[in-house]
Amino acid sequence: MYTEWRQHVRHGLKQLQITTGRLFTNSHLFRVYSATLVPGLLQTVGYAAGILHISARSHALEVDDSPAAAQARIDRSKSLHEQGRRSLFVVEEASLYYQLGDAAAMAAQLGHLLTAGALPGVSLGIIPSGTVERRQWPRETFHVYDDKLVSVELVTAQVRIKQQSEIDEYLSAFSERRSMAVYGADARALIVKAIDALR
Repeated sequence: MYTEWRQHVRHGLKQLQITTGRLFTNSHLFRVYSATLVPGLLQTVGYAAGILHISARSHALEVDDSPAAAQARIDRSKSLHEQGRRSLFVVEEASLYYQLGDAAAMAAQLGHLLTAGALPGVSLGIIPSGTVERRQWPRETFHVYDDKLVSVELVTAQVRIKQQSEIDEYLSAFSERRSMAVYGADARALIVKAIDALR
């Protein structure tokens, strides 16, 4: 299913966050790969507000409800603490450096990653920029809800994939990226390096 962003945002960014939140609450295993952003469930309110404000501008929304939308996005991150739910995140190291808020918002976001990655139901992997033996290059952001749905974010639209053969390809792509990532102390060292670069 291909839905243009202008359709998604016609009732505002906050409503979009609430609607999208239902996908998270109905999933027990959530996977996301992002080359450019910290994934939504790991975002802080300042970082989310920065991203959503850019989104409001790029979609020329009459009303910029990005602060309320950011809070709605943060509210859904409570699912990370629910028992029986597993969330696997893989991000490119470069995503830690893109300035999507002021320095304070970026510092808070990166600091939050240090603790969020340690939650029992969360796995946070970071693919180092200097990875020599890449099996895949950075691609589009995608989310996998259980093994039933893949959501891909394009410039003009969101694509929801339900065909099992395509879902299997995304699961394979996620596994490849996951195998290139570092975790634990190595991932935290990359985050600390990004925090130091803010100074």
